[in-house]
Amino acid sequence: MILVVDSGSSDSDWMLNLPDSDPLYFQTKGLNPFFVNEKDIERVMKGVPEIIPYLNEIREVYFFGAGCVSPDRREIVSNALTTIFPQSFISVESDLLGSAYASLGTEKGFISTLGTGSDISFYDGRQLSESIYGNGFVLGDEGAGSSFGKRLITDFLYGNMPEEIHKDFEEKFRLTKEKVVKNVYIKERPNAFLASFAKFMKDYVQHPYVESILTEGFDDFVRTAIRSYENYQDYPCSFVGRIAYNFDLILREVCERHHVKIGTILERPINRLYEFIIAREADYIHV
Repeated sequence: MILVVDSGSSDSDWMLNLPDSDPLYFQTKGLNPFFVNEKDIERVMKGVPEIIPYLNEIREVYFFGAGCVSPDRREIVSNALTTIFPQSFISVESDLLGSAYASLGTEKGFISTLGTGSDISFYDGRQLSESIYGNGFVLGDEGAGSSFGKRLITDFLYGNMPEEIHKDFEEKFRLTKEKVVKNVYIKERPNAFLASFAKFMKDYVQHPYVESILTEGFDDFVRTAIRSYENYQDYPCSFVGRIAYNFDLILREVCERHHVKIGTILERPINRLYEFIIAREADYIHV
């Protein structure tokens, strides 16, 4: 059996191929190794009853995760998964590579994630070039949920929201300065906390205030990340993540202004990623 995982900072999607049956799908919270340790990952997995009957039958685990950008971070995830699946081959790679597999397969192009965080790289059909982006919600994440959430919260606390939006935001979230400070500076996964407010914009996507925030954020991402590549007009750029998917019309408008060709836009890559990995491993077996 093969287990395929796409893990962001907010949540993780898991798919397990079952003999003579549809794949098993389940979700857990995000397992970004910058915000969780080995024990945290083990606790999360031990709380998933769906996987328990198959623990000793899973032979391969392919984990693609946010934060899995260096050997030491990948090792955190690998060690935890090895404890849970001791009989399995474990592969841990970045979520950006998983997104490239899902969106581009073996084609060349740019791949961007616009979810809780943001990142971009060029994919040559086999591997990614090294990315200088994906620097997190403090130093980067242009055009991402954490950045938009930070803007909304700041405008709310400073009284800079339009009156009708401020009132609705206040009723929905009951935010206080103390709650914000505690979640951003003390509790775990502050980036996911900030990003959780971005969905509020869906109800006001045609309001000039929200449209301006989205346009500015996407423009910042295109100028900072996409246009930093000299050949950005030579290949399409595909996007993965809820922010790109939910606000695709504004994203498309911004990209068109910058002459960026858009490939696919996926909310979640797990289904295509699963199909890619299963097909690839089947090819290896038959070689």
